[in-house]
Amino acid sequence: MPDKAKVLLDPHFRKMTEIFSAADLERLHDTGEVVWGRDDPMPPEEARRALAEATAVVCSQWRYGPLPDAPDLRAVVSVSGAFPNDLDYQACWARGIRVLSAAPAFGRQVAEMALGLALASCREIAAGDAAMRSGEEQWLHAGNANTFMLYDAPVGFIGFGALARSLRPLLVPFDVRIKVYDPWLGDGFLRRQGVEPSSLPELLETSRFVFVLAAPSSENQALLSRELLERVRPDAVVVLVSRAHVVDFDALTELVLAGRFRAAVDVFPDEPLAPDHPIRGARGAVLSAHRAGSVREGMWDIGQMVVDDLEAIVAGLPPRRLLAAEPELVGRVVSGHGLKR
Repeated sequence: MPDKAKVLLDPHFRKMTEIFSAADLERLHDTGEVVWGRDDPMPPEEARRALAEATAVVCSQWRYGPLPDAPDLRAVVSVSGAFPNDLDYQACWARGIRVLSAAPAFGRQVAEMALGLALASCREIAAGDAAMRSGEEQWLHAGNANTFMLYDAPVGFIGFGALARSLRPLLVPFDVRIKVYDPWLGDGFLRRQGVEPSSLPELLETSRFVFVLAAPSSENQALLSRELLERVRPDAVVVLVSRAHVVDFDALTELVLAGRFRAAVDVFPDEPLAPDHPIRGARGAVLSAHRAGSVREGMWDIGQMVVDDLEAIVAGLPPRRLLAAEPELVGRVVSGHGLKR
């Protein structure tokens, strides 16, 4: 490894000030020599020359062609929230190059929004505001005829990755009971996290709040099929904040329009959402324009985690904050659905 580590920093489509606070950018420059470090994409030929001496590459996607002969390269870090496409993972693992994703950096901000959407739905906050503005409000008991509380409610998590693990502590004060469906995690591990493993049908039939938190994969497209969505409790809220890939969105829309259950939705199959999409007219839906994961302070978590792990890598230590690509799972993860966060 060179005396002064070289970090090829090519975050486009991200902007430097979007993901790095001034303090973390200063830490990054203290960690090593920063090559490029601009908002515009680095010219490919220039990038390939820099790669030959790089210790780490920080990018939004791998667009540099075949993995070069770069003897000092120790890490490829994606700031997009997904693992990069067009990267030779087998070659990386064979050469001891870690592939890391900033996906955990979205945990806090998305979890906060998921909690807000759940409360907005069950307490009819948006509907109540609209009624006040139009002069059609119902006061006191009459205004709460169809509301209910999160406290003490049975909750279901579909997926127990970074988003779920950030949301769970936020629900502790509500004294909820959490069931989890995640086929990528063992029952024993889930129980030791203080949650109850569950089949998907059981979770849908028993949970009053269903949080869809699973990352898109080759195995879970439209996992929540029409048949399964029809098992959702009629007094439940489905909170969708990971990716619409996981849900049969047409069925979800039809069932919410029919008053079958409520939904709070931040992600959609096609974004921006068509102006005439029927879910816009669903009284039982609280809608958000993919805003859960783009808060300024939350985005700075990306830069903080990147620098924390680069400091460790340069020191010859394992990274601890970003998500590492695992041979058993990386090929099953789907990237590029919806707008980039």
